[in-house]
Parts: sequence; C-alpha cells; structure tokens
Amino acid sequence: MTPPDDPDVVVIGSGMGGATFAARLAPSGARILILERGDRLVDRPETRDARAIFQKGVFRPKETWFDAAGESFNPGNYYYVGGNTKLYGAVLIRYRAQDFAPVQYADGQTPGWPFAYEELEPWYSRAEALYQVRGRLGEDPTEPAHSAPYPFTPVPDEPAIAAVRERLAKAGMHPFSLPLGVDIDRWLARAKTPWDAFPDTNTGKMDAETCGLKGALAHDNVTLETGARVVRLETDSAGKRIETIVYERAGETRRLSPKLVVLAAGAVNSALLLLASANGAMPKGLANRADQVGRHFMNHNSSAALAIDPFRRNDSIYQKTIGLNDFYLDDGRGGPPLGNVQLLGKISGAILKSQLRLAPEFALEMMARRAVDFYLMSEDLPSPDSRVWLDGSRVVLDWRPSNMSAQNGLVARMREVLRAAGFPVVLVKPFDRRTPSHQCGTIRMGQDPAKAAVDPHCRAFDHPNLFVVDASVLPTSAGVNPSLTVAALALRAAEHVRTTELAA
Repeated sequence: MTPPDDPDVVVIGSGMGGATFAARLAPSGARILILERGDRLVDRPETRDARAIFQKGVFRPKETWFDAAGESFNPGNYYYVGGNTKLYGAVLIRYRAQDFAPVQYADGQTPGWPFAYEELEPWYSRAEALYQVRGRLGEDPTEPAHSAPYPFTPVPDEPAIAAVRERLAKAGMHPFSLPLGVDIDRWLARAKTPWDAFPDTNTGKMDAETCGLKGALAHDNVTLETGARVVRLETDSAGKRIETIVYERAGETRRLSPKLVVLAAGAVNSALLLLASANGAMPKGLANRADQVGRHFMNHNSSAALAIDPFRRNDSIYQKTIGLNDFYLDDGRGGPPLGNVQLLGKISGAILKSQLRLAPEFALEMMARRAVDFYLMSEDLPSPDSRVWLDGSRVVLDWRPSNMSAQNGLVARMREVLRAAGFPVVLVKPFDRRTPSHQCGTIRMGQDPAKAAVDPHCRAFDHPNLFVVDASVLPTSAGVNPSLTVAALALRAAEHVRTTELAA
C-alpha cells in the first residue's frame, strides 16, 4: 500500500510500544503510517551464530555514544522493524501490584505511579493475548491478580533445568515458570540455539514485528515505511500543536502533517528527538517546559551469575524457563526488597569468549557445560541527574546507577541459595552500559505537569496531539522486564485515542 501523503496518525518506531499501539488503533479505520528507521531482519546464517552475534557484534548498531566524561561506547540498541524486541529474551512478565505504589528500598524510595495496578490489569491480559504468552498462574507468590489465564501453557523445562527447579525448591525457593513469548517448537526447528539475545526472523519469537505489527498491517489503512529516520518535529508558532514531521529516507528529506503524532522510538531516541526539535516557542525541546525530557533515565542494575556444579553437566539448549521472586518484595529476612532472578539463555563458550577475550574458547566451553546461568535484576531508582542529552550531534548518556545495595544484596543472597542448592562455585559479572538492560524513564508519566512530560494516558502535557508510548514514559523501572508493561500501556493509550481523539 502506498503511504498516504498526510495520514491521520503517524507512529514513530515499530518496537513494542509503536507496533502494539498501531495494532489496537488499526480497526478504527484511521489512516496510520508507521515510520521505522531500520529495515526488516532477514534470515541468514549469522542469526543463529553465537560468534557472529556476541563476538563480532554483527547485529549491533554502527554508532557511537558518549558518557558524561566524554568516553565513547557502542550502544546495544537495535534498529530493525520490531525494534529491540527482535533480540529480546521474550520474558513478558507483569509489574507486581506493589510496584505501582511507592516502594521503599535501602537506598531510597520510588515515586509510584499515577494509577494503581488494577487500572492496567485488563490491558495486561489483552497484551498477553496479543503476544501469545506461555505461562502458568499459582507458582509465584508475588503474582498479581489476573482477570484471565495465560493463553498458552509454559515453555517446558529441559531435563537439566527441571532438576535445577527441584534443587531450588529444596533450598526453600519458589521457582516459577517464566511467562514467555516463544513458540519453542518453531524456534528449535530453525536451529537448536537459545532465543535470548538471538535475532528473530519470524522463527517462533513473539516480538513486536511478528505479533503487534503483523496485526496492524493486516488492515489496509496501516502502512509501514522502513529506512525512515525522523530528525525533527515542528510545531505551530505558539509551540502548541505538532504540525510537521521531518524525516529522511533514501537521501531525501520528507515532510508529513498528520493529525496525531505517536512517538515510540525508545527511551533514549524518543527523548533525543524531542530535545532536537527545540524552537523559539519551546527552547528546551518539545514536551519540555518543565525540563523533564531526557531526565530520570533508568536501566536495571543487573548481573550474570554462573552457578557451576563440576559433577553435573547442563546439556540444555535454551534453558530460560525459570524465575524467582523470593527476594522481590523483601530480602527474605524482613529487610528491604532486592529484585528478580531468572535464567539466562544458555551460555556457551562462544558467548563467554566475547567477555573473556584472552581465555581459550574450548576451556570456556568446558566451564559453560557445567554451569547454569542466572540473570539477577534490581530496580534502578529515578533521578533527574541520570539523563540523556545532545552535545551538538553527539549522544551523551550519563547513566547514574542507583539502589546498588539492592543489587549487591541480591547477589549475596543468591550466592547463598545456589550453594545450598548444590552449586559450589558461583561466578558473578555485572552487565555494563553496552548492554541496555531495559532503558526507561526519560519522558515520564505523571499527574503533575511540573514533574512529568506526559499524562496518565501518555499524552504530552505541552502538545495535545502528541502521545508517547514506549518505555520512556515509565515512572519506575520496577525489578522485572518492562516489555509487557509497555505493551499494556500502548494498548490503553490507543483505546483512549480511538474513543476520544478519533471519535471527536
């Protein structure tokens, strides 16, 4: 379908927020154009080649960001149709009900949300249906109320992981089946590899392209334009309404004038676009009269833990089916919360080699075969000093991790648990800034325009025809994967647009 000259709605970004929003709005009949700066991922040998992915960084972006000290790094943000979900771990877990209220940690308190869990619950259920989540209720004591069961039964534990589940239970833990967006039979039919951090080329992962975007594009009124990089939003002379989207495609500058603009380029790039669009009426950037855009950047504090049993071999292929929330609401001893634990996709010698360049890969493979690999995740608290901005054309990301007492406490408690479960050696390595562990918070949602950039329906306070529906709007990072929460918010925002904006 040829893109309309001036569509009713332009969605910037085809990741979890943008694709899900478009899927919900599509039945309205509004002319919707989705602009995606990347192209579709095509299947090729490298998509299942651990050395290509982890050692050579074949799918990483060819761009450089800088920290506040001027040190450069290559970010792990992906630009493809489907956004970062093309390589995500497909853990589609809800925030806990307690996450919507202020949570007190050892190092500070979260601000809470402008509404309670119950407001988002129906949209969580719809998001689980759209993304065909595999899971089981009743295993996790922290699981919030569900109005509907999971659409599918859990991805099965492999035999070695079933034994780990048993060992963790005997150590006093409550392992639960991770809610996952993976058709495991289709995934393994392509190649016997993990899915976590491996690209999906329509081979079984339920990502923004294969679910949200597929649903949107089933409607004739929805169009996708790839290779379209939005560089600026222009307002009317009063700085109130977004009048024009300026984007580049195939070396040409193009302009669009939709009724509504929906921004979903990711926590970093959505904020950068608003800042880059500063004008005389909005000198600090769009949606930024209160100087909130780009601030409150959050990225989960996280570590990989390799639990090694020299006497047992872990012959799993994908591994990632178990989670633990025993330390999510408190430390298990009456102290403050620590965070979430889940299995990583199975680590191999080739993957370890990307971090331990000097070690021989065969030795790393021997260690990997006797390890069970865990991901330890703690909430990062929002701070106005943790932020992203533009220095000329340079992207500056000044991430200031917080709440490290929780992450350090989680590591310590898990060392105890894993040793009690029969793993005498536990090796831990924190993730660094090259690994975007669920970036969020830079255009945060709230009730007060002096403290937030968008309202509880994701509409910008400063611009009535601008909505933001990606992870940038999250007021808190919580301690679990944000993808399902982003999808639920996008569905809710789209319904609000359908019933209020398009019906007017």
